[in-house]
Amino acid sequence: CGYDQIFSPSSYHPLDGVLGLGRGKASLVSQLNSQGLVRNVIGHCLSSRGGGYIFFGNAYDSSQMSWTPISSIHSGKHYSAGPAELVFGGRKTGVGSLDIIFDTGSSYTYFNSQAYHALISLVNKELHRKPLKVAPDDQTLPMCWHGKTPFRSINEVKKYFKPLVLSFSNGGKVRSQFEIPPEAYLIISKKGNVCLGILNGPEVGLGEVNLIGDISMLDKVMVFDNEKELIGWGPSADCNGVPKSRDVSL
Repeated sequence: CGYDQIFSPSSYHPLDGVLGLGRGKASLVSQLNSQGLVRNVIGHCLSSRGGGYIFFGNAYDSSQMSWTPISSIHSGKHYSAGPAELVFGGRKTGVGSLDIIFDTGSSYTYFNSQAYHALISLVNKELHRKPLKVAPDDQTLPMCWHGKTPFRSINEVKKYFKPLVLSFSNGGKVRSQFEIPPEAYLIISKKGNVCLGILNGPEVGLGEVNLIGDISMLDKVMVFDNEKELIGWGPSADCNGVPKSRDVSL
């Protein structure tokens, strides 16, 4: 999947899918489905400890899944959903109508300008009087903070940050919520600082696209059901343990 992909401002990288896992007829799952081998369903579970697995068909526990319809706003080329509202620390941010693309080809998550700047403002406000200071000399990512001593893991610092939620609704009624805890949007740099793994999409040519990358899908079972036109997610006890199934797992 994606690894350290930070695009240059002068270039635009289309979201073509990884390993033929997109929605087109040439995708791997579509070819397997056309041969009657599996349902046209693909999923993955990416571990925060490294590794994980992908699967085709029904290799998941549907009882623990949350679902939202696949949106056609991106011409059926990507796994997109929406509109969604951004929630920070359990409170509405006033940022809504977000179109979302789930993309394993990107290491990080990207928000449009409105959502990104709202998030930066809320995070900085939350960190006021906390033992974290902006680290402008750390160029790992656009926003990094240092502590009194270098951090070794997210567990040491996640208590200073609030969880995010993308709330998907239909007709004003909340349908499902995609939770992004601090450990799913933060990284520890080589300098021992904590950095924000959510970037400003317009700076890399994404415009109004809000892209959920690998970092925000860690330790979740993600399912993309092309037959029912649904995107689903659920908790995973262990993304390093491949589930037993009659369908295909890799």
